[in-house]
Amino acid sequence: MDCIHLTGIRGYGYTGFLPEEQALGQWFEVDVKLWLDLFQPAKTDNIEDTIDYRRVISLVQKLLKTSKFALVERLAGAIADGILEDSDGISQVQVILSKTAAPIPDFSGKISIELTRSKLQ
Repeated sequence: MDCIHLTGIRGYGYTGFLPEEQALGQWFEVDVKLWLDLFQPAKTDNIEDTIDYRRVISLVQKLLKTSKFALVERLAGAIADGILEDSDGISQVQVILSKTAAPIPDFSGKISIELTRSKLQ
């Protein structure tokens, strides 16, 4: 199966376990891998034969901005479910959601959640 990768989708959101995270917000970064059949668009050069990934990016950014969950796992799941529900041609999606500056003392790395979801056949 073919894939489209969308990387570095950034958005400011209010998901987090700590009250400060839900009140003040923080930056998130999302990478998405979409599984779909690209045979036809590779032959026709017609956008109607593939997905409009601008729409996927907008959906991810909207969910980052408007969702308010305690867990990033829940936000990553909502992103995956939203993409699968919104796009007919996508059979599977992988979401890597990162907190780029988690509020943890003496920790300068990022925290990432990776999950993969498939459409039920």
